Amino acid sequence: MISVLVVDDSVVVRRLIVDALGEAPGIQVVGTAANGLLAQAKIDQLKPDVITMDIEMPQMDGIEAVRELRKRHSTPVIMFSTLSAAGANATLEALAAGATDYVTKPSNVGSVAESIAAVRQQLVPKIQVLGGRRRPPAGPPLRGTSPAGLRPGAAPMRPGGLPAAAGRPAANGPVPVRPAVRRAPGGKIDILAIGSSTGGPDALTKVLLGLPTDLPVPIVITQHMPPVFTKMFAERLDRSTPLRVLEAGEGMELAAGTVYIAPGDRHLVFERRGTTTVTQLSGAPPENSCRPAVDVMFRSVAALYGGLAYAAVLTGMGQDGRSGAKVLRDSGAEVLAQDEASSVVWGMPGAVVGAGLADEVLPLDRIATALLNRVRVGRTAAVAR
Repeated sequence: MISVLVVDDSVVVRRLIVDALGEAPGIQVVGTAANGLLAQAKIDQLKPDVITMDIEMPQMDGIEAVRELRKRHSTPVIMFSTLSAAGANATLEALAAGATDYVTKPSNVGSVAESIAAVRQQLVPKIQVLGGRRRPPAGPPLRGTSPAGLRPGAAPMRPGGLPAAAGRPAANGPVPVRPAVRRAPGGKIDILAIGSSTGGPDALTKVLLGLPTDLPVPIVITQHMPPVFTKMFAERLDRSTPLRVLEAGEGMELAAGTVYIAPGDRHLVFERRGTTTVTQLSGAPPENSCRPAVDVMFRSVAALYGGLAYAAVLTGMGQDGRSGAKVLRDSGAEVLAQDEASSVVWGMPGAVVGAGLADEVLPLDRIATALLNRVRVGRTAAVAR
């Protein structure tokens, strides 16, 4: 059983969470606490596998509680946040302090039963993964892999049973995929594309901190986040990293040294206009239960850039990014995956590695250098293709 400690100053919310988890197989609530101060003693006593933590509480709020907890324990902490600007900022602060993930409190629901169902839908999968330390099987080994994760020489193996790259519809309709053309090692790169989820805010911050202001290419990112949160996250990264970081809007022209983050509840795709590439936002159905989805963005990048793209899949739950990585690889692009040891959850990068689609598998602290080295040769002439 995965043991859970519920920390919230509201009796009603504590009861709601307990009821939401009560029928979940393999999960047991072992205690509750009304604030972060009371939680500290219960954590030492109960040694829970996972903690759910409210943000605003008397005596000791959730952010300070996480900071104190991280001095002694590595227990996963899932924050409960409101879907608001203040809630998003506080949640990002908690993640920076060491929280593992977050869920949003249900709003505009018609009944207690619906609230319980909404909490259960968000919370149970996260608890099962974080508390159970469940990871996907490693899959086939990387043939010809060097100690750094490089696969020199021949193109990597192709797994069976994956969807074909050609004809896979993008979020805004069918997009032709460029023919697979392998560049010589060290060829020019025109764009970096990154996908991430659980653990992604911290991972992305560390990667972007390692890149210079004069980066010669744009970066496009899909991080699984709801509306409002992506705007706050982009603003936070813009303040704390060397690069210019924006929440992507409709019709933005991609520029070197600028980062574009997919907005919550919209897929990020791209369109060629003459010699420039501009962003488009799509309300097409979710993929992998996600909108924005990494697969959608990767397919759009593959269609426009082909072998001139370089992609990275960072820490995250699920398999979003795997089929998009297949399309990228078939179009001639290269794909990097974060390694298991440095990932909070090795779901997304593990799926890419397990499918034999990773050209490199690197720890988080080496990814920024790898990206920078890959784009230092510069970009091609910006011409429509």
